[in-house]
Amino acid sequence: MTIYVINPNASQEVTDGIDRAVAPMRAFCPVPIEVHRLEDGPPGIETQAHVDGVVGPLLAHCAALEDQASAFVVACFSDPGLAALREQSRHPVLGIAEAAILTAMSLGQRFGIISILSKSVPRHMRYVGAMGVMDRLAADRPLEMGVQDLSDRTRTFARLKDVGTGLRDEAMADVVILGCAGMAGFRADLETHLGIPVVEPCQAATAMAIGRVALQTAS
Repeated sequence: MTIYVINPNASQEVTDGIDRAVAPMRAFCPVPIEVHRLEDGPPGIETQAHVDGVVGPLLAHCAALEDQASAFVVACFSDPGLAALREQSRHPVLGIAEAAILTAMSLGQRFGIISILSKSVPRHMRYVGAMGVMDRLAADRPLEMGVQDLSDRTRTFARLKDVGTGLRDEAMADVVILGCAGMAGFRADLETHLGIPVVEPCQAATAMAIGRVALQTAS
């Protein structure tokens, strides 16, 4: 049995970054953790059309893994297909946005989100509103960098520091969430720079998946 972390885009670089982010958690997991990508997905999920378009392929990919699965993690900050996959699968299904927000609220009073693009922000606002936790959101601010742009680590970290500092000092966030799986490799360095907790969503969701698997085996 395996926890499957599914990157709904086709980027091998993003997938490798997710794998590195969750790798230390394998030592604490009672089952293997595998990170997959959707080979027929878009290079990055940046629009609502991208979100909607990957739901069918995501469900098909997970259906093929159902008998070997202990849990699924949907590794995109828009949580595409989360409700549909929960309906389809008999296993725990975690979305990284939902898990990150729940984790952030356990670490502080007001969380800030760092998005990739301005057009991502309204989508996140809808989701935070649907979760009923808008009063805990300090702000959602974009890097104005697409998923593929995040491969430029120097530029990305510079923008993360600028936007994260604004969330901390201007919006008064006491926790920051990295609002894209493509930012997975920056959590520890940004947390050191900001001096407040930084939540990496793939790690947050995988930790919850491990917990759910452990609960299922508890007497």
